[in-house]
Amino acid sequence: MMEAMRADVAVDGLDPQQTAAVLAPRGPVCVLAGAGTGKTRTITRRIAHLVADGHVAAGQVLAVTFTARAAGEMRSRLRVLGVGGSGSQVQARTFHAAALRQLRYFWPQVVGETPWQLLDRKFAVVSQAAHRAGFATDTDTVRDLLSEIEWAKGSLIAPEDYPAAVARARREPPADAARVAAVYSGYEALKIRDEGMYLDFDDLLLHTAAALEDNSTVADEFRDRYRCFVVDEYQDVTPLQQRVLDAWLGDRDDLTVVGDANQTIYSFTGATPKYLLDFSRRFPDATVVRLERDYRSTPQVVNLANRVIGEARGRIAGTRLQLIGQRSAGPEPTFAEYDDEPAEAQATAKAIAKLLRQGVTASEIAVLYRINAQSEAYEQAFTEAGIPYQVRGGEGFFNRTEVRQAVNALRQVAGREDLPDDADRGTNLVTLVRAALVPLGLTDTEPAGTQARERWASMTALVALTEELLEHEPDLTLAALLRDLAARAEARQPPTVQGVTLASLHAAKGLEWDAVFLVGLTDGTLPITHVTGDKDTPPDEAGIEEERRLLYVGVTRARVHLQLSWALSRTEGGRRSRRRSRFLHGLIPDSSPASKIVEPAPSKKKRPQCRVCGKPLMGSTSTMLGRCESCPSNLDEGLLVALKEWRRDRSKEMKVPAYVVFSDNTLVAIAEQQPRDDRSLVAIPGIGAKKLEQYGADVLALVRGERIADTLEL
Repeated sequence: MMEAMRADVAVDGLDPQQTAAVLAPRGPVCVLAGAGTGKTRTITRRIAHLVADGHVAAGQVLAVTFTARAAGEMRSRLRVLGVGGSGSQVQARTFHAAALRQLRYFWPQVVGETPWQLLDRKFAVVSQAAHRAGFATDTDTVRDLLSEIEWAKGSLIAPEDYPAAVARARREPPADAARVAAVYSGYEALKIRDEGMYLDFDDLLLHTAAALEDNSTVADEFRDRYRCFVVDEYQDVTPLQQRVLDAWLGDRDDLTVVGDANQTIYSFTGATPKYLLDFSRRFPDATVVRLERDYRSTPQVVNLANRVIGEARGRIAGTRLQLIGQRSAGPEPTFAEYDDEPAEAQATAKAIAKLLRQGVTASEIAVLYRINAQSEAYEQAFTEAGIPYQVRGGEGFFNRTEVRQAVNALRQVAGREDLPDDADRGTNLVTLVRAALVPLGLTDTEPAGTQARERWASMTALVALTEELLEHEPDLTLAALLRDLAARAEARQPPTVQGVTLASLHAAKGLEWDAVFLVGLTDGTLPITHVTGDKDTPPDEAGIEEERRLLYVGVTRARVHLQLSWALSRTEGGRRSRRRSRFLHGLIPDSSPASKIVEPAPSKKKRPQCRVCGKPLMGSTSTMLGRCESCPSNLDEGLLVALKEWRRDRSKEMKVPAYVVFSDNTLVAIAEQQPRDDRSLVAIPGIGAKKLEQYGADVLALVRGERIADTLEL
């Protein structure tokens, strides 16, 4: 096999740029590889060529990447080329897997007899450190603190330097930086036990680097073993990973790196493209090759991707690649604007159903969104449409821990015996739901911390769902809401099947589908709110550019079909106050229906006014009555008595509590406003189409002073 890997064989079927990368001389090589340009094929061919041409032995090559899936793909391709596997073959591993293997071998030489264990689950230790530092130890708080510790260690920041580093990086910690630093310090101390040391995954990298930096014998042995290095996704390395790579290299330069700075979307973990951007400065003699022929997507998708990233600003944008589509022509990407999220989700389901009928398999379709909480509307729409789906990189909405906790909290409220009358139904229900969810993370403004934001988004989605249900059933009760939530959760338990993928944009990195729907593209979602700034905080320009790169990554996931959409309101019939993402400006062709839609002006809708004094009404009771509670009432006492008697008879007949028919406030409002037709009756809050159909004729008859006893006896 190796004899067959001549230069002409190594580059068989490759384009000129791929060929240049494969045949580049041994030494520093930087491959700037755009999305879909065949980078894995190129670097594995380069490795095979170097081995076959005698530049290096197979066992002296170490190729590293960031995920086990990517490392497995690389090993598979190297095996096909005859140079991958184990033993004396090329090693392809993740950074952490390579460091673990090396540390186990060198530990006795470096540390001696002190035992160590891998701490692959850090949650309990971070929780203990958090408790000692006075933090709550709920799941989200601990996860946020854990993420901060990982960011700090990946960025080579010690506990005592954390507060200053956070300020320099304009990073928003989940709590006061000094308190987070105390948790970080406590966590490091807790890993040292009487029985030995516990090392987390970042420690593997730190100790591996230190072993090579501080022990010349270890360094000499390692560098004799590995002489050629390849790093994939180089734009995603952290300072800690770069330190390990530097320790591996020593004073050598036999390094090939592959990456695309314009796909840098993990800076929140400490990843930075600066090492890719500075590669030619560090190695002035480096060979730099740009892969720009896109074999994944149609020219139409590629053109849109180029336009998205063409608007980028800053140093990273200077390295952008002008992709050239190599596939046959396909349909133009489409853009769609909807009044609300349910409409957007239903239209997406309809479009997917059409693709399925055309022969596109469900597993080749994806719906991508910015935050996980956005999946709820699509899970619902797909369930109703009978479309199989799977949630990638997260749980289905009703399976999420915070959503289960929220539903349990609402059940506890429903079981209280001291709940005031009418507190759990109609317009009061939203207030009750909000109050129940506040202890679980619902706040008026979006909080700091990744996990806290995810929880907050889920709580907000539950409130919005309640508001949506109230639009259809104004007298909705808490018990009815819980039944609806249970039914939705039960319906969204599809068997494990190959279905349409629902995933966040971050989880979609490295994947591709025939058809991609990018949804929820509004300002405040993409770009996300916490980078756009407000009246007190300037915009985070670097953060906004990373959000633009997220959209670019999303666009480049599509092979053939691509739709971008957004909704102007969260709930059906809600205020259309959202604006399409700023990243879409200038991208929508004039021929698209979405281009004709004018951005909505700020709503001029006024709050309901008191029919007595004309002032805006505040509170659910005043809104129901149509007047301020302090304003004089024109209540018809006789009509109110008649309405209550009628309600009593109807509730007995239907075998339901009286409030299920109408609440007391609704009856008072009817007795005061004395509606004479259907239109004026449904104008009273709490009376929707369903209640109009059930009770409208009776109520209007009572207002007119007619007897309806005979009707009740039927």
